[in-house]
Amino acid sequence: MTKYDLIVIGSGPSGEKAAIQAAKLGKSVAVVDRREALGGNALHTGTIPSKTLRESVRYIALMRHRSVYGISVQLDKDLTVNRLMHRKNAAVNSLAERLEETFDRNDIEHFQGTARFVDAHHVEVTHASGSTETYETEFAVIATGSRPYRPDFVNFNQERVRDSDTVLLINRIPKTLTIFGAGVIGCEYATIFSNLGVKVNLVNPRQNLLDFLDLEISTALAYLMRESGVRIRLGETLQAVESDETFVHTHLESGKVLKSDYLLFANGRTGNTESLGLENLGLEVNSRHQLDVNEFFQTGVDNVYAVGDVIGFPSLASTSMEQGRLATLHAFDGLREAPKRHLLPTGIYTIPEISTVGATEEQLTHDKVPYEVGSATYREIARGQIVGNTTGRLKLLFHRESLKLLGVHIIGEGATDLVHIGQTVMGFDGTIEYFIGNVFNYPTYSECYRIAALNGVNRL
Repeated sequence: MTKYDLIVIGSGPSGEKAAIQAAKLGKSVAVVDRREALGGNALHTGTIPSKTLRESVRYIALMRHRSVYGISVQLDKDLTVNRLMHRKNAAVNSLAERLEETFDRNDIEHFQGTARFVDAHHVEVTHASGSTETYETEFAVIATGSRPYRPDFVNFNQERVRDSDTVLLINRIPKTLTIFGAGVIGCEYATIFSNLGVKVNLVNPRQNLLDFLDLEISTALAYLMRESGVRIRLGETLQAVESDETFVHTHLESGKVLKSDYLLFANGRTGNTESLGLENLGLEVNSRHQLDVNEFFQTGVDNVYAVGDVIGFPSLASTSMEQGRLATLHAFDGLREAPKRHLLPTGIYTIPEISTVGATEEQLTHDKVPYEVGSATYREIARGQIVGNTTGRLKLLFHRESLKLLGVHIIGEGATDLVHIGQTVMGFDGTIEYFIGNVFNYPTYSECYRIAALNGVNRL
């Protein structure tokens, strides 16, 4: 029986980093994945395909908004989703090849097939060829990811009913679209399609969009969505879905009926845990088939870890990568200090994008932390005026007495890059005085940090 130091089930962002970290520590590693090509859902059906579409749409939106240059954009009547995603295949193939090369370079074995736990130290793999083999392992990492949640009362076999895996298979750009679920995926697609001129209904069971964000930022996103034509309906529950050859009718419990070309159901995801043999480990999952873990990503079985989407929120590729790396370090390298989760950034690829790190105003208020706010808008800086982009905002939260930076919240072009300046300052327990006493290139969006810091100090 072949023995490994680590078996990783799943090759998405979290599984990839878990495997590579173990290999860097000199451990023998095997990765099991259903697909022949590595990369998981993030590469093949989720993050990369959707961001490829977003990038094309973003350029269209930017050209439309920057009328200061006297340039107008008119979409081709025959424009299709496939044409907008012409870079997808090249990007996916390139990234998959890079991952294969990385695994080969680090002597990581890759098995195409399905894995099932026999017990905590033995994993049975049914290979793509049909053969079955059992492998022994000291540690295991479950990184099987997730899939779109599909309630039984919604018939997803209907052509006009889609989820986040199938929405990109729509060939033509619809005139109308209803999205149920205003989480990260729902909000991203709402802004993508609205910027293509699609009339979008965004329906959310909760009273706020993205309620884990700082309220000011989520409110700003809602305002910008409405400005782009998105009809937001909050506190609504889905009752039924009916579809015919021309339209889909989305029935809400409030009595409303929304008629549109397509329905995108984006109300959560389900962990891929059904066939793992978790009952042989004595592990249970929650209602969304997700696993509970401790601060070091251990399940209830000490040598079995779980990372990425399969453990739920925040279900972002960036945080999943770090979870995989830290799980391996805890298993093999004696990591004993819990990771600083407050330093993990959030990136949401709406148009405009949002990125945050650290505490929100609501959290600081709840914890009775004396804080102050410093803010700056893109319209205040030369870069914003030059490119005709004045809708962005950067917000700093800092302690009133120590001036220690507690949170950074950004909405606007380049937010997911800009946030790392603040993240770095928070990483060394810096204060907002750093932004006042250092020089930023001119003209750049980064100047917002200095303006926001000065704004905050002036409030003291």
